[in-house]
This record gives sequence, structure tokens and C-alpha cells, in this order.
Amino acid sequence: MPPSLLSPRSAVVYYNPAIRLRSAIHMEKPTLQDVLEARRTIAPYVRPTPLHSYPVLDKLLGAQVYVKHENYHPIGAFKMRGGVNFMARLSDDDRKRGVITASTGNHGQSIAYAGHVFGTQVIIVVPEGANPGKVEAIQNWGAEVIFHGSTFDEARGYVERAVAEKGYSYAHPANDPSIIAGVGTMALEVLEAQPDIEIIIAPVGGGSSASGCCIVAKAVNPAIQVIGVQAEKAPAAYLSWKERRLAEATMETTAEGLATGAGFELTQSILWEQLDDFLLVSDEELRQAVRFYLEEIRTMAEAAGAASLAGAIKMKERLQGKKVALILSGGNISVAQLREALAD
Repeated sequence: MPPSLLSPRSAVVYYNPAIRLRSAIHMEKPTLQDVLEARRTIAPYVRPTPLHSYPVLDKLLGAQVYVKHENYHPIGAFKMRGGVNFMARLSDDDRKRGVITASTGNHGQSIAYAGHVFGTQVIIVVPEGANPGKVEAIQNWGAEVIFHGSTFDEARGYVERAVAEKGYSYAHPANDPSIIAGVGTMALEVLEAQPDIEIIIAPVGGGSSASGCCIVAKAVNPAIQVIGVQAEKAPAAYLSWKERRLAEATMETTAEGLATGAGFELTQSILWEQLDDFLLVSDEELRQAVRFYLEEIRTMAEAAGAASLAGAIKMKERLQGKKVALILSGGNISVAQLREALAD
């Protein structure tokens, strides 16, 4: 569907006319009911993660701050929730065809983990130069890894051709309601633990994290603000949100979890309607947040996982006296990336 025809209030059809997929996928936006069903679905496989407060963060931001530790999952990232919900909802025939997806690492781990749980063949296509620790983790869960292209979008193009030619089931990292609903369960846990949260800050790459937070927060209490954060060196999702169209942009950030070259239809349609604000942060600010988490909180965050903290520091004047939840979306940082952060 051409971007000009997309409306933030309409159902979305994902279809790439240049690549004849098995069928167009009609996608209704997930609702709170979908998130509640997802929680029941993933409960046997995904444990809730802690929401912790730290005096040093309260002092830094002048607010009452809570960190949602999605880095505590077995795969080290929030995407595990969406991957399990996606795989659980596939039919037996869809699982028998095998599942394929493109990823810079964490989404791939989530689908690999879900494939391991449900006994499904999984293929993950990653860009050349992908985070080696994430690639090894994908392989350890039993998935096949294929390297293709220098960017996520080139890897995604390979996947879409494979879907068209071989009939695999496609686990799109953002354009899938079951993945967004699964991810939204983390926001349920935040608000159940702290119902009077006023602001949720979430990283944005493809947008499933922020979308899931929007769906839950706005249904529970429309006054809760949801704010997205992306790397300024990979601003496609930010530009798509700001311009209310599906924009493309270069990807030069070292934060692979935030490095998407174009906005995605389903997540953007949710963000256009429900996201309150969107910030860009520099790679230096991301590295500073990674270092703060390690030195002051004694927890490991990858650059994308630290984006919410980097954004909170950048907008700290707006947070004064507020009750804030930061989504620490993942902790899968490579040794080289950690050295770079510490060297700063």
C-alpha cells in the first residue's frame, strides 16, 4: 500500500508489490484484549521481569524512576515475548513450512527461542557484521543463520524473496499484530506493579516496544504519556512518526537494535495515533547511558536497551517530580561495543 494511503486510524495491509509474497496480510491493530490474551499464551514460557527503582536514577533525573529489566530474559531482550506469542499462534501447517525472518539480533533470538520451544525449523537472516554474540545465541537455540547484505533492510529483502519462492512462514519484526501484542505484556507488568506511572519511555527501532506500550497505557489510562527514543544516526522511524508517512533514512548508528532504514506500516499506524513524543539521541549519549547502567546500576544494557535512559537524561527537565518507567529493552552488548562505551 502506498504510504500516502495509510491512515493512523485505519486497518493496515502489509504488502510489497515488488516482491510477490504468498498473500497480502491484513492486519488489525492489536488491542488491550489482544495483549491480555498474549499474556495467557506466553505465560508457560516467559516469566515476568522485575521493575526496580534506584536512588541514583531518582537523583539523576529528579523523578521517581523505575527500570523495567527486559535484559533479564533468557535471550536478554524484550522481543522474547513477541516471538513466543507469534509462534504459539501459528497453525500446525504454518509451523511445518518453517519460519524465516530478518534481524539484527534480538528479534532473531526471539524467533529462534520460540522455534526451539515449539519444535519448528527457523531461519534467521542477519546482515554481514551482525553482533557476533547475538548470532551465536541464535545458533545455540537451534536456528539456521544466513548472512546477507550490509544492512537489516537488505537482509529483509532476502527474506521476502525466500517467502515468495519457498513458502516459509514470515515472522516480520514489526508488521505482525501477534508480535506487538506479545511485546505489550511488558507494559501490563509495569502498570500492575506501579499503577500510577505517569510516563513510559521506550526505545524505537521497528517500533514494536513503543507500540505495545501505547496500546496498554492508553487503554488503562489515556493520561499516561508514552515517549519513544531512537538513534539520530538511524532516524527512519522518527521521521515516519513526525511526517506521518513511511520515511526512509540512512543507518549509521552502532546501536543495531535501533537501526531500521524505513518506517513500518503497522507500528507507525499505532504510533501516529497514540505516541505522545519522540526523541533522537546521539550514539555518544547511548554509550553514556550504557556506561551509567553498568557503573551505577550494575546491570548490562546494549545501546538500544539504554536508549530510554539516554532519552530521559536529554529531557530531564520535563520529568521533574514525575513517576517514570524506563524500558531497558535488552542487554546483548558485544565485548567490542562495551569497550567502546567504557573508552568514552
